Amino acid sequence: MTKKFIVTLSLFIAILSFAQKTKETPKFNQELATKLGADQYGMKHYVIVMLTPGTTKIEDKAKNSELMKGHLANIGKLADEGKIVVAGPFFEENKQNFRGMFIFNTKSKEEAEEWVKTDPAVQAGIFGYEIFPWYGSAALPMYLEHHSEIAKENP
Repeated sequence: MTKKFIVTLSLFIAILSFAQKTKETPKFNQELATKLGADQYGMKHYVIVMLTPGTTKIEDKAKNSELMKGHLANIGKLADEGKIVVAGPFFEENKQNFRGMFIFNTKSKEEAEEWVKTDPAVQAGIFGYEIFPWYGSAALPMYLEHHSEIAKENP
């Protein structure tokens, strides 16, 4: 009986292992790929803007707070318009002294620069910026559709 149990258990494990290996892979969705601007690899071009410390230091806390509120509001506006797909600060010091980053939904460095210049903190000189072309998943903007479902508050 023990031998029969071991053979049955081995067969069961083999079947489960085979079933896991033959999971159905997601089907290619041409409509979604086209909507997102994906190439044959499911990728597309973006522009990353790295925020750097600007040339202006604002000592007035109320003015600085007002500019940061404008900065966050502008990020929200650009996200709502589909221009920003990722934005966020860096919490640790880094060698390049980057303060934050945006990933813009464009392959044009010029267009990304126009968009970053709408930021009140950039306009005031609190932040400078560096621009880099980037190639990533065309599905990246899709996370924004779900962000409001997981955020209890907006910054």
